[in-house]
Amino acid sequence: MTAAVAPSRAGGGARRIVRAPEFTLVCLALTGFVALSIATHGNLLQGGTLGAFFRFLAVPIVIGLSQMVVLAIGQMNLSVGVLTGFCAMAGAWLMIAQGWPAPVAVTASLLLGAVVGAVNGLLVVLTRINAFIVTLATMTIVDGLRYGVHGPDTFQGYSPGLVDLGRAAALGLPVIFLIAVVVAVAVGLFFARTVAGRHLLASGGNPFSARLSGVSNDRSIVLAHTISGLLAGVAAVLTLALSGSVNASVGDDLLLRSFAAPIIGGVALAGGVVAVFGTCLAAFLVRLVDVAQAQFNLGQSWVDLIVGAVVLGAVLVGAVRQKLTRSRK
Repeated sequence: MTAAVAPSRAGGGARRIVRAPEFTLVCLALTGFVALSIATHGNLLQGGTLGAFFRFLAVPIVIGLSQMVVLAIGQMNLSVGVLTGFCAMAGAWLMIAQGWPAPVAVTASLLLGAVVGAVNGLLVVLTRINAFIVTLATMTIVDGLRYGVHGPDTFQGYSPGLVDLGRAAALGLPVIFLIAVVVAVAVGLFFARTVAGRHLLASGGNPFSARLSGVSNDRSIVLAHTISGLLAGVAAVLTLALSGSVNASVGDDLLLRSFAAPIIGGVALAGGVVAVFGTCLAAFLVRLVDVAQAQFNLGQSWVDLIVGAVVLGAVLVGAVRQKLTRSRK
């Protein structure tokens, strides 16, 4: 009897793995990486190119997680891109113009992101206006501050130590990428192991039931936006370490990617679901598209078209799955 049950359980586990969205993303990521390696005649596999690939994968991962946290409560944060640029500009300005040490300026950039995120959440709670509208407004305000306070100037030479960190490697991988992985693990543990993380998912999945269970939906909204802003600040610090120079256009190309990673990764727009590993895999796929653009001189409009089409396809597939699940129930 036992011998007959064991293979069945093993087979059921294997089927669950194959059906998981992450399994599909892993297959797509491996296929895309191998195809691009062949198309570039092995250039992608060279040490410097491969290192740069993972180095510049760090910011897409973190910015995707920043959007994912807000999507978990069924809302959106349109300000993540310009907020990343604003925090990066603020950190560089503090180091150059004010002479602040790099650790203090980095901490200030993180706090600035968290404060702006908290303001987003408080505005949503106090005004009861949709987060899409609120963050659209704060995006415009932050964008104006980014240009108005700093102007079109480029800040460079702010901290050799921070730039060296962006170029350093450990365990054969860029340190900056390993930092992004640590952030992803921390976000995953937050949702899986903490009460606050489970409250966020409860508020996103069913706000009415969450309120009946004693969960404060307002607190969840403020917390989610605060964490989102903090992660935008982390992305800003990674940008400072990666580039060595920043200007007022930093972050302009991050909004679409912030949605692409979690949505392709399996996060539901309706809320109540997170997919940290899926978000990281989707960021990897988007990074492959960026590398293809550089290798084959594709226009940025084509890249945006491809990423946008994939995001739209992921949304449609998610909607179909939701309908099928409801019909089965």
